[in-house]
Amino acid sequence: MRILGFSRKDWKNYLTGRPKLEQNTFTTFRFARKDKDWEVGEAVQVVYKPRRKGGGERLGVAEITSKESRQMVTPPLESDTLYWEAKADGFANYNQMWEWLYSVYRNRIFNEPMNRLTLRWVKRSNQ
Repeated sequence: MRILGFSRKDWKNYLTGRPKLEQNTFTTFRFARKDKDWEVGEAVQVVYKPRRKGGGERLGVAEITSKESRQMVTPPLESDTLYWEAKADGFANYNQMWEWLYSVYRNRIFNEPMNRLTLRWVKRSNQ
């Protein structure tokens, strides 16, 4: 089972006001994997800070329920879907999401589409 890592546990869904990883379903934006891209129906191990010593904190197992391609180049209008997806993904607005993605991925966001993955918890580690 592949690992899907998160750098923060407190990403808040600005539409619900709750941390997104505490909800039954949540979203994340990821680039396609070079070895084998994420697939709908795939079970993944959700891990907080997977690269730290000891392998990080295992949060549970989630299933990918949908995968949609998104371009991150043009700032969306408030009426665009991507504007609201950024808020659900833990950013106050799209510009904040774009700045964070650019700080991590640099020019890759201009050249490749990202996957918007929707996941559903199968089993959380604290259950």
